[in-house]
Amino acid sequence: MTDHRPLLRAIFDAAVAAAHPDRILAAHLPPAPRGRIICLAAGKGAAAMAAAAERHYLDTLGVDPARLTGIATTRHGHRVPTRVVEVIEAGHPMPDAEGLRGAEASLALAATATPDDLLLVLLSGGGSANWILPAEGITLAQKQQTTRALLRSGAPIGDVNTVRRHLSRIKGGRLARAGQAAAEIVTLAISDVPRDEPAAIASGPTVPDPTTLADARALVARYQLDLDDAVRAALDDARNESVKAGDAAFARARFAIVATPRQSLDAAIKVAHDAGYEVLDLGADLEGEARDVAAAHAKLAREARAAGKKLAILSGGELTVTVRGNGRGGPNQEYALALAQHLKDLPDVAALAADTDGADGGAGNATDPAGALIDARTFAKIAELRLDPVATLADNDVTTLFEQTDDLLLTGPTLTNVNDIRVILV
Repeated sequence: MTDHRPLLRAIFDAAVAAAHPDRILAAHLPPAPRGRIICLAAGKGAAAMAAAAERHYLDTLGVDPARLTGIATTRHGHRVPTRVVEVIEAGHPMPDAEGLRGAEASLALAATATPDDLLLVLLSGGGSANWILPAEGITLAQKQQTTRALLRSGAPIGDVNTVRRHLSRIKGGRLARAGQAAAEIVTLAISDVPRDEPAAIASGPTVPDPTTLADARALVARYQLDLDDAVRAALDDARNESVKAGDAAFARARFAIVATPRQSLDAAIKVAHDAGYEVLDLGADLEGEARDVAAAHAKLAREARAAGKKLAILSGGELTVTVRGNGRGGPNQEYALALAQHLKDLPDVAALAADTDGADGGAGNATDPAGALIDARTFAKIAELRLDPVATLADNDVTTLFEQTDDLLLTGPTLTNVNDIRVILV
């Protein structure tokens, strides 16, 4: 039987490569200003983006290193060597004290900008957790509890970030307000959100926020979040309203997206097509409960097989999991195991589901799995070991099962993040 895993991995790798900072950032960087370049980066690709910016300004343009300063706050394990920009490794998905330090230092550095300086903000997925600067009256522990409640609720990332923006001193346009004395504020972002909404990428620290405190309170009610009284009070405090369009903070601000989930999905599709597959493109912005989406995709796979098609079903986006158990896992692994349940009688179908940042859920470690692969070997191993996928899903413990079947995709940090890639080969 043909081993489809090398092709699945090649498809995933193409998606990641299409969004790597080394490949895509330099063409978008603005000219050097008269004064300093203040580089502030946040997210899983922050250090890699800062290093690419250093190479451009210091090597390509020959800028004096004394005119470049900055801080890159990234996830633990995602550091890369930099020459001038300080790198701070911080928690994700659970924010920590290092994220607080990085956010405070970044906000303070932005406030030193003068009319001769360029404030260059480099954002990638994970920035919301890495830049943690709670609103007045909220402690780090209370913000962590809020984050935990949001992540377990099954809320899509847009709703999660609406609440985050209204509990922060750096998100929701507040970084732009701090640095508005700069000659120009240029934000370059690697998008990890559906529809590439600027306010959702790293919770929009340099762009207007279209959502309100009332929206945040409504989401707390909708998802029945159990929040500390201080957090609820902050959401009732008008001083915590985010910065809106028309504010002076955005008078000299420019925002551009340098890599998108769509571009990465197109790169993945090309590899599948070149391998001789007809392609069914389900889009780059899928959302929904991982198990429900898996059931719908399994139906498409079964229909394709019944029709005798050689088909690759590809999709991007970010799925969610409503956590009810106490196990280890992530939405891509849950999708893969649910898919396996629906396709276990089809030995000639194989699939991969993984996060392009190299970590699907997990505990915030660089060794966390990116996702999982499934094929006939998976189905046989589950049967041989007498594993129970239904109980595993009920306890949200998919990582444990895939460890036993040896089906985890382990990539390490990829230094970018354009959401998830899912591939089914029929």
